[in-house]
Amino acid sequence: MSLLLYNISLFFIHAGISIAFLWNPKARQWITGRKDWKQKIQNWNSLQHSEQTVWMHCASLGEFEQGRPVLEAIKKRFPSCKILISFFSPSGYEIRKNYDGADLVVYLPLDSKANVEFFIKTVKPDLVIWVKYEYWFYYLHELKAQQIPVLLISAIFRNSQPFFKWYGAIWKEMLLCFEKMFIQNRESLVLLQKIGQDDKAVLAGDTRFDRVITIAEKIQPIDPIIEKFIAGSKVIIAGSTWPDDEKLILHYANVNQDVKIILAPHEIGSFHLQEIKSSFKNSVYYSSLKEDNSDANTYHILIIDNIGMLSQLYRHATITYIGGGFGESGIHNTLEAAVFGKPVIFGPEYEKFVEAVGLVNCGAAFSITNALELEECFEELLHDERLYEKTCAAARNYVYHKKGATEIILHYIAEKRLLTN
Repeated sequence: MSLLLYNISLFFIHAGISIAFLWNPKARQWITGRKDWKQKIQNWNSLQHSEQTVWMHCASLGEFEQGRPVLEAIKKRFPSCKILISFFSPSGYEIRKNYDGADLVVYLPLDSKANVEFFIKTVKPDLVIWVKYEYWFYYLHELKAQQIPVLLISAIFRNSQPFFKWYGAIWKEMLLCFEKMFIQNRESLVLLQKIGQDDKAVLAGDTRFDRVITIAEKIQPIDPIIEKFIAGSKVIIAGSTWPDDEKLILHYANVNQDVKIILAPHEIGSFHLQEIKSSFKNSVYYSSLKEDNSDANTYHILIIDNIGMLSQLYRHATITYIGGGFGESGIHNTLEAAVFGKPVIFGPEYEKFVEAVGLVNCGAAFSITNALELEECFEELLHDERLYEKTCAAARNYVYHKKGATEIILHYIAEKRLLTN
């Protein structure tokens, strides 16, 4: 019965995306990106001659960033192995399809017995790494049947997931397909114990901490545009913002001209960017300053109209604001800002993000519910030096005390000789 319900859900996923294809750009990318997938992996397979292949699957971009430090550590320790990365979501694939740390980046074909058999037979992975979540029955079942080791990394579980429900038999079966599960927190381990699935689980932590530390410690030349725009001023960097976030920031930004604002919206479509520019006084696009940055310091608000700069931008912040906290999906990556020892502010929808909860609990982050609270938070941090320094130290310490998950995973791979003939 569980498998029947699973197959019905797959049908509706495909049907829904196929219908959305008519008007939704991401659905169109999801469909068109999977065309000729068989030919693509066959061509790749015919060219690669390595004896060892590692396949990492990520739902989207965030999961890729979690898996990235593990992949890069594998490549460093086992330089001859080949790397294949698969994405389910267009937002991951389209941004990382040219990632130079992989030999091939593909969309994951829809989960079905025929697709899975062809994919695994052609790729011939020696080790499979599943990042955080997104469980596909036929893939995991076939990998187990062929005795190909599958590691689940940076996994986190919540009581609301089907593993812990009366109808979750097929989901529990999928957990049995993993050789080892590297878990983020103790709460997840307790949940697995309740269903008798903790024997393969290891409390390792979240590899994202390793990733953001690597970014923070990588020496980068200062972007002359950013340097000239800031020009010694205090600066608030608002990253991955949505319209609800931008509305909250708007009044403070337009009134307080002595504080520079850098806005990096989550969506950078031309219409949305134009809306931002028309709302925020004395604003300029980053792309405009690339053409001529001679008067960059005369602007008050800088709008980042590209993808890829944000994680490095946070190092220049006085205070950071992370978007998404007013939507159902919740906030975006807080660790990219906290690793630089910056105070972090976000909206109320953060409870399901353990790192955000941890940052709030240790005094490194603040959750606000309206524009007045946001402005009060900005003012307090900007003018109370003792509070500011305490908050900065708490943020950096929180991140650095959580590092090490990547090494735990690499130690297991080496100890079990998963990539050694």
